[in-house]
Amino acid sequence: MALYDELSKDIVPWLYTLATFVTIFSVYVISLITYRILFHPLAKYPGPFLAKFMEWRDVYHAYREDKHLDLYELHKRFVRPIVRYGPNTLSFNHPAALRAIYGHKANVRKSDFYLSFPATPGAVSTHTAIKRSVHARKRRVMSHAFSEAALKGVEEYVLAHIRLYIQKLAGGSSGEWTEPKNVSKWSTYLGFDVMGDLSFGKSFNMLEGDIPENREAAHLLAQAAKRHNTTGPLPWLHQSGFDRILFRKLNKDRDQYMAFSKKQVRSRMNSSIFNSTRKDFFYYLLNSKDPETGQGFAQSELWGESNTLIIAGSDTTSTTLTSTIFYLAHNGAALDRAYKEVNSKFNSVEAIRAGPELNSCTYIRACIDEALRMSPPVGAILPRQTLDGGLEVLGEKLPAGVGVGCPIYALHHNADFVQDPFVYRPERWIIGEAASEASLKSLRDVFNPFSIGPRGCIGKPMAYMELTIALSRLVWAYDMQLAPGKLGEIGEGNPGLGKGRERPGEFQMSDIFVSKIDGPYVSFRPRQ
Repeated sequence: MALYDELSKDIVPWLYTLATFVTIFSVYVISLITYRILFHPLAKYPGPFLAKFMEWRDVYHAYREDKHLDLYELHKRFVRPIVRYGPNTLSFNHPAALRAIYGHKANVRKSDFYLSFPATPGAVSTHTAIKRSVHARKRRVMSHAFSEAALKGVEEYVLAHIRLYIQKLAGGSSGEWTEPKNVSKWSTYLGFDVMGDLSFGKSFNMLEGDIPENREAAHLLAQAAKRHNTTGPLPWLHQSGFDRILFRKLNKDRDQYMAFSKKQVRSRMNSSIFNSTRKDFFYYLLNSKDPETGQGFAQSELWGESNTLIIAGSDTTSTTLTSTIFYLAHNGAALDRAYKEVNSKFNSVEAIRAGPELNSCTYIRACIDEALRMSPPVGAILPRQTLDGGLEVLGEKLPAGVGVGCPIYALHHNADFVQDPFVYRPERWIIGEAASEASLKSLRDVFNPFSIGPRGCIGKPMAYMELTIALSRLVWAYDMQLAPGKLGEIGEGNPGLGKGRERPGEFQMSDIFVSKIDGPYVSFRPRQ
């Protein structure tokens, strides 16, 4: 009995303490849920029930890699241009909202979603900088690398990789159809080799395959991007380190990629071309100064900016080049017209390079823009947060601290502004054919593959240069056709793939903030 009494004295107080804690915590959770559902400033906006009181629904769809499709389905389900997809976040599927949220006068900053991106705390890049003043300084320095003169200076490096890409993808000496090749794989290698060459002074040699671990970096980068996208809605996951328990494999792969990236920067800085006159992107990152402050990039910033260039530069071009080839291989009339246009402008494949003649290839550009509309490399939301004073969007006055954004894939497929949004039709970009001035304006108002305003993609001219040259050279030199049977269906939609992925004529992408892709498998034959 004495022992029982002693144990009771020790245990009972702890039980009371535990019961009190559980009660207080339960009351807090119930109160928070009740507030978010009924009394929160965003309570009046429609949205899925779970999204009203928890961010985990957003995390779930990020992990499933279908966030772009989920946002499209939410706007379709609630038949509203405004949907609440998180306790404190709104999605706006309307072109006027695009300008209000991302335009130069928008009273917003990047949201805390971007806190999960930097591998080193405080070492933010142009892409991840939340403070507008920090981003503005970095962008002024970066702008030197993307000037017209700078792009002209790197064109020969880009051309060398495009030649090798076409040789590896489509080349064959027999004059007959080649064995089917996975276009996404070779386009990814092209994107990495170009950006490795321009950012670190040497190609990753993924097209050649000389260094197998370099090819593995493409997978590691995709894993790193997925990790950022998954933890972004709940920054505390990253800040607490809890994400390393929940998403162990993603973090392991991310760490491997970051180590790979840092190794490339160290190699460049120790190489003989570090102090040379080779004016690639790294040269400008190292030597350019902010015209307002006279400041350049510190050594810690060089890695962050180089890393951003690899991620943004390799993904946008590889995804868009792949998707354009997918749509041309599925639309013979568009392929024939693209070939006739470049063939009428150029007498040889080597004549195809940046300049007025290539810029006059309006149908080639329309093919690329239509692929960007159908399959934007970044398909979900680039999240922003309203600042003090709030923001008015579509007549709705929002207080400070609200998460806002426009779902790019949903905008591009909004039937209120795009006719037959799931039909690949390059002619819709050309006035006098399938486009009137009014329809083209409506189309351009929702077109947002590179974002707009002060945070718009600084590498857009570079991306179009690489895409237009690569596609024009490939179409000029080679005919293409889909692989027969099941192999030719890879990359297509199929009802068995789930909701939103049932359309065979639509190139399928997995949303990992950027895009993860597979296929199409295509055969090539030299044109006579």
